[in-house]
This record gives sequence, C-alpha cells and structure tokens, in this order.
Amino acid sequence: MTAENPVRFAALHRFWAMTVKEFIQMVRDRLTMVMMVTLPLMQLLLFGFAINTTPHHLPTAVMLGESSDAARAVVAALENTDFFDIEAVVTRAGDMDRLLQSGDVLFVVEIPLNFERDLRRGDTPQVLVAADATDPVASSSALGALSGVVASALKGLPHIRIDIEQPPPFEFVTHRRYNPAGKSTFNIIPGLLGTILTMTLLVFTALAVTREIERGTMENLLAMPIRPIEIMMGKIMPYVFVGLFQAALIIIAGLFVFRVPILGDPWSLIGLTLLFVVTNLSIGYTFSTIAQNQLQAVQMSMLFFLPSILLSGFMFPFEGMPRWAQLLGEALPLTHYIRIVRAIMLKGADITVLGFDSLMLAVIALAAIVIAVSRFNQTLD
Repeated sequence: MTAENPVRFAALHRFWAMTVKEFIQMVRDRLTMVMMVTLPLMQLLLFGFAINTTPHHLPTAVMLGESSDAARAVVAALENTDFFDIEAVVTRAGDMDRLLQSGDVLFVVEIPLNFERDLRRGDTPQVLVAADATDPVASSSALGALSGVVASALKGLPHIRIDIEQPPPFEFVTHRRYNPAGKSTFNIIPGLLGTILTMTLLVFTALAVTREIERGTMENLLAMPIRPIEIMMGKIMPYVFVGLFQAALIIIAGLFVFRVPILGDPWSLIGLTLLFVVTNLSIGYTFSTIAQNQLQAVQMSMLFFLPSILLSGFMFPFEGMPRWAQLLGEALPLTHYIRIVRAIMLKGADITVLGFDSLMLAVIALAAIVIAVSRFNQTLD
C-alpha cells in the first residue's frame, strides 16, 4: 500500500505539471484568449439586444389618390405608430413599383380616389396594401396591426361613424408581392447562397498563408522570382473559381429542387456574385496574415461569420434590429449581397436598381483588398 503512494503522487505531479504548462501556453496565446472572451460576449449582446422577431419602424410609402382629411389622417396615424416609418408619399404606380423593387420600402399603402366620399356614403372603399413578402416574417406582424391603425385614424373624423365592435367601414386588399404564397424557401435559399459562400471562402483563404508558414514553404515561394502581390493573387484565384462553382450549385438546386425563380438579370447576379466572392477572399486572406497559426485563422473567421449571419437579415428581419445593430450590419458584405440576390431572383431587379447595395459591396471589396495587400507585405517584412 505504501509502495503505491509514491507512484500515485508522481502521476498526480505529472498531471499537475501538464495542466500548468497548458494554462501558461493558453495565456500566452493572446488572440485565443481574446476570442474566448469576445465570442460569448458577442453572442450575449447580439441575441439579447439586436435580435427581434417582431420588427418595428418598417420603411413604408403612401400612395395618395386624393388629398382629403381622411387620407391625411391615415398618413398621420401611420407616422405615429411604431410599426411604420413613412419614407415617401407618391402619386404614381411606377414610383410605388420602383420603391418596392429596390428595397427602399417594404410596404406601400394606397389611399384610392374618392376614399373619404365613399366612407361617408357607407360604400366600404378598398385600401390597397402592397407588401414586400420576400421576408414573410418581417411583414406579417405589421400587416396584422395595419387595420387597427387606420380604423383609429378615421374614428375622430366628422360624418364618419366607426364602431369598434363592428367591422371597419373599409376593406383591406393585401397584395404580397414577389412571394404571394409566403414560401419560406423563397427567403431562405437566396440567403443561403451568401451565407455558404461567406463561411467556406473565409475559412479556405484564412488558412492560405498560415499553412504555408507552418509548413515552412513560404520561404521557398519568396525565393522564387515572383513578387508578393503575385503570390497573393495566385493563391486567391483558385478559390474564385471554387466560389463561383459553389454559387452555381446552390442556384441550380434552388431552381430545380426548391423552385426558386430567377426573375431578374442573370448577368447582374453573376457579376455581383463574383464581386462578393473576391470580397470574402480578401477578408479571409487578411485574417491569414494576422493569425499566427491555422487555429487562430479559423477562430478569426468564425468571429467574423457569427455577426454576419445574425446582422445581415438572413436569420432575423433586418428591420427588427436596433439602429446600432443595423449600422454594424451595413458594414458586412453579406448584408448587401443578400439584398442583391433576393432582389434579382425574386423581384426581377438588375444592377441599375440596386445601386446602393452594389456600391457598398464594391467599397467593402476595395477596402478588403487594400488591407489584405498591406497586411501581406507587413507579414513578409
């Protein structure tokens, strides 16, 4: 019994020494320590404050067929509710279509001609509501509140009788554009295109430089008659074709398996997808120049990917997030690419209608390329 005690003590000593060694090594890896703290805090803040499945302050336009007291009361009521933010007042159907197609507004409430006269006569006029249904979750709760908002607005007008216990003296006609059946696949598949490309391309390129350094082959590359920028572009180029191939697979599956249409210009979709692929590759390459090993490169990719899927409008309605979260989302390439893909595939849009999101994607791509090149040169020095 006494002979076993030294053996057990020696085993415990070796176990404790190994634990201390791993703890010291973990503390010295500052980037990993930062991510251990940052990731749970980021998840807590994003899920606690930024995620809201009942969006408010949705961008809305009003199409006025007349300028009457009833019409003005409806507009004022929409402005006072926290469900809608009036972004524009239009008088032509073409302006309404353009606002919906570009994504500038999610709703258009049309007050028809002779609306107030028909109310006074008791003729039950119709109020047309055109809703962007590419994201069914974002529109359902607001549409449910719309009838009560309009009824409350008309209750104080003279010569118009509103009985809260009776049906309203008007009829809502809802037109769910771009996704009349409310299919969730029409919303998910275009978002998955950008999400899958972001996840795979970030990880692929984040490992590019760190893998070469760990294997000791980067010195061999630099010894060859080739410039650093040529090394970087040569390592990125194969993944450009990988990204386009992945995009083609997802789009073909969406067309033939899930029946998601492509109503817009396919060349705009191809060109902007190429821009999105280059943007993610440049960001991933920047991570590879910062990370000291492949584990850190993957950790940084996940640190970037988490807010991308949460703040881009893929998993939760973008309009439901607070303003600070929307500003962070605007800095992410996935946010603009999801808008672009949904608009082209479901709304029939082209690059001329998607000017803002296309420009933002180009700016992010240019900034990512500049940072990647500068970081790569610093790494070599």
